[in-house]
Order: sequence, then structure tokens, then C-alpha cells
Amino acid sequence: MSQVDSRAELAGLAASLRAYLEWQQDTGVIGFPRATPTATPTATATATPTATPTATSDRHVRLPQLALEVSSCTRCALAATRTQTVFARGSVDAKLCFVGEAPGADEDAQGLPFVGRAGQLLDRMVGAMGLSPERDVYVCNIVKCRPPGNRRPEPEEMATCIPYLHEQLALVQPRVIVALGNTAVAALLDTKVGITKLRGQWKLYGGKILVMPTYHPSYLLRPSPQQADAKRQAWEDLQLVMKELGLALPNKKGG
Repeated sequence: MSQVDSRAELAGLAASLRAYLEWQQDTGVIGFPRATPTATPTATATATPTATPTATSDRHVRLPQLALEVSSCTRCALAATRTQTVFARGSVDAKLCFVGEAPGADEDAQGLPFVGRAGQLLDRMVGAMGLSPERDVYVCNIVKCRPPGNRRPEPEEMATCIPYLHEQLALVQPRVIVALGNTAVAALLDTKVGITKLRGQWKLYGGKILVMPTYHPSYLLRPSPQQADAKRQAWEDLQLVMKELGLALPNKKGG
């Protein structure tokens, strides 16, 4: 190869590299992509991620792709009755993740989790922790489609859908997960022990991410003789989360 051809080839490579770096800057991606293994959970309610992406850019690129995949999912019968899928809301860089059961009517209509009465209470709880629902937490559900009549998801529906959640959590990499209610606790921790016995006790998801089981906001809204105690206990659980995350405890109770 002549010296002229070598210079032309180098110039072409430099131009290609410059274009790639400009694309990265425009899309908010930082650094070069790495061959990071992705999670490949099996479709069971007890599956856990087998690999955890580490680059910040991974979550910003892969999570929108995953949300798009979820939007066209027809793996279970819930696809036939949904208005739209409900993937997540909040910050993908959050250190705190809230995981609920499944979308309700409001969530099915808006395409976002926890936007109804239970979601409004959850936001007040997050605010009482001194955090922003938009900037400081990531919120999602075990199941991405609304079960008809807001019924509890069937085991096979959870088993089919939960691989999406496993990949979400592997990408977001929260320091702490708050599992809201029996369904979330059962799916994340592979347990049949009820929330009243598990709440307030630190558990592990995937052998490494701390999980705090607590009551679902919809339970806290339901009038019952136990309502006042349940609200107090849920706030105690959240204070344990705050302590773990190094957050200052407020002077008043939240929610």
C-alpha cells in the first residue's frame, strides 16, 4: 500500500471515529461500548439475573429498548385485555427502587406505574423520605399489563413477565429495593411467607441487593382496624431504608 493510500485510510478512520463520538455526545452516551453479558433469566417466578451490566451507558440505552420490547409483548393472555403496557417511571440512575404488583386501571390508561390513589400515597411517602419521585427513585411492577378487574396476577403470568423485571433491576442496579405487598415479596424473594411476618426485615434479591418488604400503598388506603398500625409500621420500614441509604430522618411522619 502506498503512503498516499495509508494516509487516506487513516483519515477515513479518524472521520468515522469523530462521527461516532459526536453521536455518543448527542445521545448522552459516555464511553465506548463494552461486551458486557446481559441477564438471561428463565421464565420462572424464582428466576434471578445471571449477570449485571456495569456501565452507566448500558441502562440508558438498553432500558428504552426493553420498554419497547415490552410494549409489543404477547407472551401471556394479559396482552389481549390491556390498553397498553406499563414499564416504569422515575430515574434509571436511582439507588432506591420500589416494586409493586401490577398496573391498575389508572396505570393501564396512562402507561405509567403508580399514578392512581396508591401511587399518590407512594409519592407522599417518597417525599416524606426527603426524596423526589422523579429524580431519586425508580418505580415498576412485577407484571407489566393490567390483570382484568385488577385481580391478583396468576403465577404463570408472573413467571412469564418477571424476566423483564430481572433485566430492569440488573440494569438499574439499585442499592435497595422496597417490595410493596405480598405479590412483590413472593416474586422477588421466592417465598410464601406473608408480608405481615416479613415486613421490616432486610432480605436479599439475587444474593446481593437489599430488599425491604413493606405494605402496598393500596393496603394502607383501605379502611380497617389495622390501618393506623399498618401506616406506622410502613413508615418504620421506610426509616430503615433511609438509614441504609444515609438519609437524614425527618422530624415528622410521612404519608
